[in-house]
Amino acid sequence: MKVGLGDVKNEMRAVWFANGEVRMIDQRKLPNDLVIVSFKDHLDVATAIRNMTVRGAPSIGAAAAYGMCLAAMKGRDLKEAAAVLKAARPTANDLFYAVDHMTAELKKKAVPQKAADDYAQMIVDKCIKIGEYGDTLINDGDVIMTHCNAGALATVDVGTALAPVRKAHAGGKGKKIFVFVSETRPRLQGMQLTAWELLQEGVPHSIITDSASGHFMKMGVNMVIVGADRIAANGDFANKIGTYEKAVLAKEHNIPFYVAAPVSTFDFSAENGDMIQIEERAEEEVTMIGTMRVAPVGTRALNPSFDVTPSRYVTGFITEKGILRPDDISRMR
Repeated sequence: MKVGLGDVKNEMRAVWFANGEVRMIDQRKLPNDLVIVSFKDHLDVATAIRNMTVRGAPSIGAAAAYGMCLAAMKGRDLKEAAAVLKAARPTANDLFYAVDHMTAELKKKAVPQKAADDYAQMIVDKCIKIGEYGDTLINDGDVIMTHCNAGALATVDVGTALAPVRKAHAGGKGKKIFVFVSETRPRLQGMQLTAWELLQEGVPHSIITDSASGHFMKMGVNMVIVGADRIAANGDFANKIGTYEKAVLAKEHNIPFYVAAPVSTFDFSAENGDMIQIEERAEEEVTMIGTMRVAPVGTRALNPSFDVTPSRYVTGFITEKGILRPDDISRMR
């Protein structure tokens, strides 16, 4: 189904379940078209995760939960379904957390759709709390920088990094804030998704090139807020490629650097960032824009989807349990 952007309804989520199908916004089509796709098999859900129809660690987790729901409803082998879904993408911890959660619930004979719906709602509830805690860090007049997309599209609804922004803005009735949105090459999640979400919310913002981050920090940025795909036990974290550079620049300019993520993003089996597997994606994402090749024919490209930022650059983690310092993480095990 294709609808105009003017038809966006506030109650629409990034991923949900209806009439025996997993439905989601096809994030590859934004910002020009709002397209809803649906899937009736967990294998197709795994493909949607792999090809980035759905993206953002919490939304990927919710999609996987609904994939497990489909597998259970159709009498599929749940162990095999779990393996297929977990293999879709390697870095985001919420994917593995969601599959394990659903596996445990289904073993207890939970109703599949209710278990998956409850999981998705749990994510939303956590994001609301992240917004409330993060809002306490934002002052009237603040300039905020973010990277990639960690809004409602990435988190079923509300957002992680964008949750405090939405709470602070309060539909235009709250604090006066401004957001720098880095483009996020090569998939342009900042330009195409974060900017689109902020536009829907009426939040003042501007897109900047990734390489302009230091320039604008020097001119005046009050804080950086990003999301995360996996957080190690020592506070090192993986997020979209380009995050590490922003953290180093923020440190140089004495700008607080916050990571907004639910506790499900923490991977306590990874002692540090060296243990986080970084997804390598196709070089065509770099050498081509759409169907047009922009790099010389014969030139190769490297395309890591994420980088790891050491915990020493993190001011705090904004979670549903409060704002944690890197040294606080060990107490959460």
